[in-house]
Amino acid sequence: MLLRAVQDLGWPHPTPIQAKAIPIVMEVKDLMGCAQTGTGKTAAFLLPIMHRLLSTPKAGTRVLVLEPTRELAAQVEDDFKDLAKHTPLHAAAVYGGVGFGHQTHALKTGFDLISATPGRLLDHMDRGHAKFDRLQVLVLDEADRMFDMGFLPDLRRILHRIPKQRQSLFFSATMPPEIVRLAREVLHEPLQIDIGRRPLAAAGITHAVYPVAQTHKTALLTLLLRQPGMESVLIFTRTKHRADRLADQLLSRGFPVECIHGNRSQGQREDALEAFRQRKAAVLVATDIAARGLDIENITHVINYDVPGTAEDYVHRIGRTARAQAVGDAFTMVSPEEEPGMMDIEKSLGQPLPRVTRPDFDYGAWKPIVMPPPVSAAPPPMDGMHSTRRPLKRRRL
Repeated sequence: MLLRAVQDLGWPHPTPIQAKAIPIVMEVKDLMGCAQTGTGKTAAFLLPIMHRLLSTPKAGTRVLVLEPTRELAAQVEDDFKDLAKHTPLHAAAVYGGVGFGHQTHALKTGFDLISATPGRLLDHMDRGHAKFDRLQVLVLDEADRMFDMGFLPDLRRILHRIPKQRQSLFFSATMPPEIVRLAREVLHEPLQIDIGRRPLAAAGITHAVYPVAQTHKTALLTLLLRQPGMESVLIFTRTKHRADRLADQLLSRGFPVECIHGNRSQGQREDALEAFRQRKAAVLVATDIAARGLDIENITHVINYDVPGTAEDYVHRIGRTARAQAVGDAFTMVSPEEEPGMMDIEKSLGQPLPRVTRPDFDYGAWKPIVMPPPVSAAPPPMDGMHSTRRPLKRRRL
């Protein structure tokens, strides 16, 4: 039944993390996995877990997946449903911003898998809605992101209220000391896999760095968005306020724009994502809430309106394009004060990224000085990006 679903999804062979993780999960051993987003780790834990669920009698909720954001929790539910369509298995996502009704029903009924954000799950647990006495597997996904978002106290409360005898799977894109300490608390004699610990961008991404004064960023962005080929563009800003302001500016200039960030309601965020998926909005402006895990097909360009804080953040942001061996473009707009941060990112990536200036753009009083990239660096992208773009392949979970 699972093989039929895999065939329906068009997956010809497992990704590296799937090839390494699936046998470990099948052996019911604890696992600590270090892997970047877009590597297929969702299916790496869902497939063997679902295989086990199908081979044992149904007995309430047996799997709990903890995610840092609503979107990631919902994505796990969607991926589960894609894989379970030929099976009797059920999953539900539990997160804030929506009513308790359906979530309460799923928790009290004992759906096979619950994918949840920590805060809303604790709300249900405090109300007596959630029973995990039959829990067999705990998955802690995007652990470093959860730590960054301040969820560690909530995680500890949840851990104290679920069975200690369980299989635990721990996934994180990075392994700073704080995350390693948490893993030691959660896991028992875990096996470890490491898929590209060093930040690495997908091979199909063409990078370009655009030096520009902070005051001229929106004008340059407008010029870039009017190029041919800007069909589906995800733009990242540093703050919620900047995301709202930039979306309003682009809307006033005639671009079909949607915006998502933490202050928007769940309904607004879902509507924005759906409009972007359906190409009703060619541009989606977002904070880093959209940097991890969101699986939106065929994004042609990712633009960093603000330089990311770390190389890992850079890789996660641009990983929204060129997914599943497809191709895409990543532009980063860098003001003079952001150059040190950009250079740190390049150092972590182990390569300089090509600087690009536009001869048709008025840079004002400040003129960017652009050094030619080394011979080994990738050539700067041309206007009308990827007119011979290779066909985009099916997504991987």
